[in-house]
Amino acid sequence: MNKLNHGLIAGVDEAGRGPLAGPVVAAAVVLAPDYRNAEIRDSKKLSKARREQVSRLIRENAIAWSIGAATGLEIDDQNIHRATLAAMRRAVLGLQCAPAFVIVDGRFYPELPYPGSALVRADETESAVSAASILAKVFRDRYMGFLGQKYPEYGFCQNKGYPTAMHLRVLQSCGPCPDHRRSFRPVARTNQACPAPRPNEPEQH
Repeated sequence: MNKLNHGLIAGVDEAGRGPLAGPVVAAAVVLAPDYRNAEIRDSKKLSKARREQVSRLIRENAIAWSIGAATGLEIDDQNIHRATLAAMRRAVLGLQCAPAFVIVDGRFYPELPYPGSALVRADETESAVSAASILAKVFRDRYMGFLGQKYPEYGFCQNKGYPTAMHLRVLQSCGPCPDHRRSFRPVARTNQACPAPRPNEPEQH
């Protein structure tokens, strides 16, 4: 990493703490101090199509951006809190420039070699954090789309791994797939082995 860049702030946010399957994903974004875009706000306030468009703008205009993730296995091994902090740390350390300060959405600050702070609802007040929330959400939704093609039974393309009624019914009848978080109670309650991939399913990489 380069020496600290005076005045550059990295915003960090995550997506995917609550789902029963898939990784928890974090993004880190560094915006120019004078960069303004009214469309950059909390990802939950944007439609899916608009998130995709704004995500593209962020990647094109940010000074630096990076994605970090922790897998379902890491979540099961460490717990979701520690896995989230690990994903955040990976995102920040993946930046191509070293920020002078890091703002993380939430109450907890990951172990980082940079000064910073955790701020509740920072995704509503800090542009860089809002941008990070958009990138994290878009990346994770795309990944869950990939898992939805691999394991169509669970409806991941629609529910993104969240415990919808349909998801819970299939989980109860089919058991978990390899990407389910077995430490989460609704998954832990199931005892059946994961379904084998269908023979005619193409491999995804």
